Order: sequence, then C-alpha cells, then structure tokens
Amino acid sequence: MRATHFGAGNIGRGFIGEILAKNGFSIDFVDINATIIDALNERKEYTIELADENKEQIHVENVDGLNNQTNPEAVVNSVAAADIVTTAIGPNVLPFIAELIAKGIQQRKAENNTAPLDVIACENMIGGSQFLFEKVKEYLTDEDMDYVEAYVGFPNAAVDRIVPIQHHEDPLFVSVEPFSEWVVDQTQCKNKELHLSDVTYVEDLEPYIERKLFSVNTGHATVAYTGANAGYQTIDEAIGHQEVLDQLRAVLAETGSLLIAKWGFDQEQHQAYINKIVGRFENPHISDSIDRVARTPIRKLGYDERFIRPIRELKARGLGYMHLVEVVAMILKYKDPQDEQSVQLQAMLKEQSLEAVITEVTGVDDDTLIAEIVAEYNK
Repeated sequence: MRATHFGAGNIGRGFIGEILAKNGFSIDFVDINATIIDALNERKEYTIELADENKEQIHVENVDGLNNQTNPEAVVNSVAAADIVTTAIGPNVLPFIAELIAKGIQQRKAENNTAPLDVIACENMIGGSQFLFEKVKEYLTDEDMDYVEAYVGFPNAAVDRIVPIQHHEDPLFVSVEPFSEWVVDQTQCKNKELHLSDVTYVEDLEPYIERKLFSVNTGHATVAYTGANAGYQTIDEAIGHQEVLDQLRAVLAETGSLLIAKWGFDQEQHQAYINKIVGRFENPHISDSIDRVARTPIRKLGYDERFIRPIRELKARGLGYMHLVEVVAMILKYKDPQDEQSVQLQAMLKEQSLEAVITEVTGVDDDTLIAEIVAEYNK
C-alpha cells in the first residue's frame, strides 16, 4: 500500500511515518526542505529513537522524498496513486497544499480510480481535515465534487505526541516520546476497510479532541507559565519543583471535572490519563524550553482556547475554575522580548486598562469573570 504524507519534519517522520510504516505502507514524504527530501531519496530509510531510559530504536524503510516546490507533478501523481493521504505540516501551511491534493483527486477521477481514499490532517487543531477540505474545494468543479462525495473522505483526527526540539548530525534521525495517540472520526472515512493498527477509530471525535486540548495543551502551557513565573528555563526543570507540579495537578483536576461532567469520561480512567500526562511532562529524556511552549500568549488566551473555554464552561456548570484563572493572570504577566505576541500583549497592557485588554484578548464579556482575573493579576 502507498501513502502520501505532507510534512517530512520530526512529527511527520517520528509519529505519522512510524505508524504508516508499521501498517505496511511505502511512504512518499512531501516537503520543501531539500536536505531532508534528498536524504530520504538517497537512503530510503531512517531511524526513530524513543526518548526514555531504554532508547529503543525503530527502523523505517520504503520511504521516498518529493519536493513540492521543485516537482509538484510528482506530488500530484503520488496523491493519484495513494491508498491514504496524511499531513503533519502545521495548520497555517494546509492551504498551500490544497491545490496539489485537488489535482491528485482530479487525476484519480480522470483515471476512473474508484478506490476509496481518506485525506487525514494530523494537526494540532480542531477540525483540521475538514478545514483542509474547504481549501481543496476551491480548486474543484461541481463534477469533481460528485466524485469526492463518492470516493474521497476528509476525516478529522486528534493527534498527540511530544517531539522535542532537537539537532542531530543525521538530518533524518528523530527522537520522540514513547507515548502517542492518533484518533480518527470513522464516520467521515470513505475507506471503511482500512483500519490502521495503533490508531483509534471513534464515532464521535469531539470528546477526545477536548480531552487532549484541556489536558495536554492546557497542562503543558500551565507548566510553562507557572515555571516562567518562578524563573525556570525548561519544562522538566520547572515540573521538578513542587509549586509547579501542584499548580499543574490543580488545573488538570479542574479541566478533568469538566470533561467528566460534559462527556461522561470514567473518573478513575481520567485520573489515570492525568497521571500519564504528568509523567510525560516529567520525562527527563525530553527537554523543552519554557519560551517555546509559552510563545503566542494572545492566541492561548483566545475565547475557545485551552484556558478561557474550560473556564467559561466550568463557570456555566457551577464547577471550580480558580486555578485556571491563576494561570490566565500569569499569561497576562508573561514577558518574552523574542515573542511577537508577548511584546504586543505587554504594549496593550501599557496603553489600555487591564479590563479592556482582558475583554479584547479573551472575548469574555462576563463582568464577574473579568473581575476575578483582574483580582488574581493584582495579587
């Protein structure tokens, strides 16, 4: 079986590529990084190392590289012949590959290829595949859309694996944490026969997306901002201190109470999930800088993002959320002169009232909640 995978970076090779290879796929990696693409074509294989005390190595072979900048026709041909198409390129880059996917679909149609195909965006975003589909549609005719309706699916997915920033002499070698989770909405799949091992297929993806967003993303950011507030430089250093660990556990208890109330997750199973996340952040073999995890604070304070959304929903249910509010106050105070949004946020706080900035950045118009954030900020 053949896979076309957009994004030959560490996540593409170290997560999606590993699972596709384990399921017997040959993989065409699509990227504009000439160093990586040339190395893939030269060697046809690479090595993944699990970041733990055992340092187990996984060998991936039957891989090729396609440079979508210099050889777009080869990418179109790859999509046309693929049994699955996946991405791990970042949400902002998805629109730039839409035309190539559309042309690949049109070629499949021209060749009367009626084999069902699923295009799965494995991105850190909600509704990534459907977002990509909207961009692909811009290049398709009504007749093309009839073909897509019959044979091409864009099932949304939730993905989770920590891939630390790393530098190796070998451009293809990649280190990843042992844990990984890839969940796919099977109701949106066209190829009902293809079920990848190590991938979970569900009828309703939203509970799993929110569980990941409000646990892993909220938790990671909590460690970063609490750690920054206490003067630490890395995630593993910060979480080694009791006050940071206590804040993390308190925040995850709050988001956990929401997830259990909203989606019916089992309390014991969710506590085990929380414990696993804390253990992942504590992994001494993965060092991540606080300034990387804490970057783009304005985005992280968004209305539907990892702090404000659970706060809003907890408040609506009469459940506790003050530990989350404490972190929101730390985000508002966070200063990183190298981060554009941090600089912008601090400039806003100098020019406007705190209440005005909170309202503008978070989209919240609940006076009580704004007053609670202000009180925490002023402590």
